[in-house]
Amino acid sequence: MRHLGEELNVGQAFDASPNAYIVLTPDLRIAGMNRAYLDVTGRDRDDLIGRDMFEAFDGGGGDAGAESVRQLRASMERVLETGERDHLALIEYRVEMGPGGEQERRFWSATHAPITDDAGRIRFILQHTSDVTDLARLGDTTTPEPPRNGTAIDAIVGGRVLERAKKVQAQAEALADERVRLISLFTQAPGFMAVLGGPDHVFEMVNPAYRRLVGDRDVVGLPIRDALPELENQPFYELLDNVFATGEPFEGREMKVELQHTPQGSPESLFLNFVYQPIRDAAGKVVGIFVQGHDATQTVEASRHQKLMIDELNHRVKNTLATVQSIAVQTARSHPDPIEFARSFQARIVALSHTHNLLTRSHWQGSDIRSVFDHEASAHGPSRVSLNGPHVELRPAAALSLGMIAHELATNSVKYGALSSGEGRVDVDWRFDPRDGRITLTWREVGGPAVQEPERLGFGSRLIQRNARHDLAGEARLRYPPEGFVAEIAFPQDHDAPNLELAR
Repeated sequence: MRHLGEELNVGQAFDASPNAYIVLTPDLRIAGMNRAYLDVTGRDRDDLIGRDMFEAFDGGGGDAGAESVRQLRASMERVLETGERDHLALIEYRVEMGPGGEQERRFWSATHAPITDDAGRIRFILQHTSDVTDLARLGDTTTPEPPRNGTAIDAIVGGRVLERAKKVQAQAEALADERVRLISLFTQAPGFMAVLGGPDHVFEMVNPAYRRLVGDRDVVGLPIRDALPELENQPFYELLDNVFATGEPFEGREMKVELQHTPQGSPESLFLNFVYQPIRDAAGKVVGIFVQGHDATQTVEASRHQKLMIDELNHRVKNTLATVQSIAVQTARSHPDPIEFARSFQARIVALSHTHNLLTRSHWQGSDIRSVFDHEASAHGPSRVSLNGPHVELRPAAALSLGMIAHELATNSVKYGALSSGEGRVDVDWRFDPRDGRITLTWREVGGPAVQEPERLGFGSRLIQRNARHDLAGEARLRYPPEGFVAEIAFPQDHDAPNLELAR
């Protein structure tokens, strides 16, 4: 007896089987068959090997043949798509009985089963075929010859069996097609989906979106606590336990989860919208949970960013209105004449608007010193206003404040200083000391009329000193030597004042 296994030849057993078998490749070419298959079809092995299944057996042509081919091909494709057996309880399929023979109307019952390799890939399809033509003809009522010798009962019984087989076949086809369609929808769904079974929430099915969500890990067949251990000390295990115990679904909206989102990566913070829906058996008992949802991380982050932008916009609008109000009040005090007030007020608003435009182009990330002063320099030409210094970035509030200072310095120079005469010029120099992070800027006027120190400070001078002290957290020193006015302003680079406060 111990030598039976050694003596067993699977190929001989396959060929000796009384049941008809044929083996097909995944592209539906004939790879082999046994003797019973050749006997039932009356064909020769050499005539079939390597040929396309539907070239070798075309179903007889015509509409009936096309429908037969469709049913048979659909069954084989379901095997390739699902990796599971598929059955055809009854199919009419005309075959050529012997090479060059006539097409004969036959009825078959067939089962298609996948043959896989060690990696689970389908290598072949095994078709087991049974010829049930005699049973089908027993119920054929189209023959004009009346039944004799008791065959009426046989015909009635055979007809009922045939009709029942046809109904079962139609129902099986419909169910199989629906199953394939549902699996296709499950696989192609843009949101993540998973089916968990039992109280341990074992992964039975996951779609590609779910696999991407969990870093392309192979979780099928594993309880969730083993498959996704990083969820420990987060609420998800307990939520699943509660859904399974109570049968009540759970809906999570923008729930934060720390999840390994990339292969071999560290857990990342994600925000998910999802539903845990209980799955019940025929008796109403909860046997699993259906998980469905989508990654809402980008939406949550965009919403938070939008809120920050709105809050920042409200803050900036409030500050800008306060600045405009203060400019209006102080300009009115210094210019009682309505025409002169309008001119000065408009010029200051334009200067403020220019700096706003600079910041808008950088999405309010800040601006550099050269860009802030370039507006005033371009109004008088590079030969009259020269800008010298390294690239130094300013935060938004500091840029706005320095822009107002630049405008007041230029306005004062045009009215009373070097820019009021054709020969005068202005040198603007700045330097940055990385040791203490401070900026020192010097506005020096040369070649203008002789300078005299004013008896009192005007609005422009007060604005410069106030802005330097309060908005820039620095200091401004204004000097009036006879050869030309000099303003020295020093302030820290990283200061960003919460408010633009002008002199009241």
